Amino acid sequence: MNGKVFLCCNKDTFFLHEKACYAIVKVIYERQGAVFVTNRERAMNILHYKDADRLPAVHFGYWGELLVEWAQQGKIPAHLADRNYDGNEKDRELDKLIGWDFNWSCTAGAHMGLKPGFEHKEIEVLADGSRRVQNGDGLIERIKPGATSIPSEDDYLLKDREAFETLYKPKMQFSPDRVNTEYFSTFNETRDQSRPIGLNLGSVLGSIRNMTSVVGMSYLMYDEDEDLFADIIDTFADMQYKCVEAVLQTGAKFDFAHYWEDICFKNGPLLSPEIFDELCAKHYKKRNDLCRQYGIDVISLDCDGVTEKLLPTWFNNGVNTMFPIEIGVWGDQFEPARQKYGKGMLGVGGMDKTALRKDKAAVDKEIERLKRLACMGGFIPCPDHRLMPGTKFELVQYYADEIKKIRI
Repeated sequence: MNGKVFLCCNKDTFFLHEKACYAIVKVIYERQGAVFVTNRERAMNILHYKDADRLPAVHFGYWGELLVEWAQQGKIPAHLADRNYDGNEKDRELDKLIGWDFNWSCTAGAHMGLKPGFEHKEIEVLADGSRRVQNGDGLIERIKPGATSIPSEDDYLLKDREAFETLYKPKMQFSPDRVNTEYFSTFNETRDQSRPIGLNLGSVLGSIRNMTSVVGMSYLMYDEDEDLFADIIDTFADMQYKCVEAVLQTGAKFDFAHYWEDICFKNGPLLSPEIFDELCAKHYKKRNDLCRQYGIDVISLDCDGVTEKLLPTWFNNGVNTMFPIEIGVWGDQFEPARQKYGKGMLGVGGMDKTALRKDKAAVDKEIERLKRLACMGGFIPCPDHRLMPGTKFELVQYYADEIKKIRI
C-alpha cells in the first residue's frame, strides 16, 4: 500500500507481555520506516471507511459448556475452560491458540446496576429438583437440574409503585463510589493499546427487563399507575448517565461506546416500538451526545433477535453500530439496514456461527457472503453470538485464519 510495509501481529508472532510486545515492536519497526498496524487501528479504520490491510479476526466469546467440551476433547488446556470471561487473560490466551485477533466485547465502565444488589437466596426446592432462586435483580428464577440454558422467570418483586419506591429506587441512585477513579486515572497509560476497548454505556431498558421479567415489563407498561414505567426508566437512566459522565471526566479515552439491551426475540421487539421510542429515545440521545462531546463516534448496541423495528429509535438518536447482528432463522439483518440508513449504519457481527458446527464447505460459503458485506465498508465480521456446544475447534481455527486473508 503506497510502498509502505505493514507489520501484523498474530498468534504466532510474540509471546511477551502484550503491552511490552506492542511498545518494543512499534519502536523497532517505526525506526525502520515501517507502518505498525495494530488490530485497534485496523478495526477502527474499517469502521471509519479508511484504509486497512485486511479484516481482523473478531469473536464474541463462548458458552462455558463449549470450553469444557473442547478441554475434554484435548483441544485446549483445562485451565482455559475455567472462569474464561470476555477480554480476560484466559480469553486472550485462547485467542492466540485459535488465531483470533481480539474479542469485540471488551469494555470498561462504572457500576451501572442496582447498588447494592438483592441478596441471592434459595426460596424453594421443588419435587422435580428444580430450585426457585432470587437473584441480584430481585427476579425469582426457576433453575432446572442439569439445564444450561437461561433459567425461566418465575416471579418478580418490581410489581407496583410501592416496590419501586421502597425496594428499587434507593438502589438506582448515583454515588461517586460507582466509578473507580483510581483505575481510570491511569487508564490511558495502562490499557492494551493493540486492541479496541469500549466504554460501557449500560442499558436503557434491557437491565430493567432483567428486574421485571418479560411478563412483568408487559404489565408495567399498562399499569393503572401510568407514570410508573416511565419513572423507573427515567430514574435508572439518570443514574447511568451520571456514571458515564463521571468516567469520561477522568480523562480516560475509549475507541467506541457500547450498550447491552437484549429486548427483541425471533419475531421482533418485546414491547411496542412506539412506547419504546416515547420512553427511551431521549435517554439514548443524551448519553450518545455526551460520548460525541468526548470524541467517541462509534456507538454500538448488543441486542439479540429481530431488531428492525427498534433500529429507528437507536439510529436516529446516535447509535450507529449493530452488534452482534444475529442471523437466527430470519437471515441477514445488516444489508437491509445498510440499504435503509446508508453508510452511517456500521456493523460488527453477522456471521452465522452454526456454520462452525458443520464442515469447511459451510464455513467457506459463509466467508464468501461475509466478504461481500465487508466490501461495502464499515463492517467487521464476527460470529453472531457466543459459540455454542458442538462448535468444532478446527473449524474455528480455519475460519479465523481465512477471515484474515480477506483484503478490503
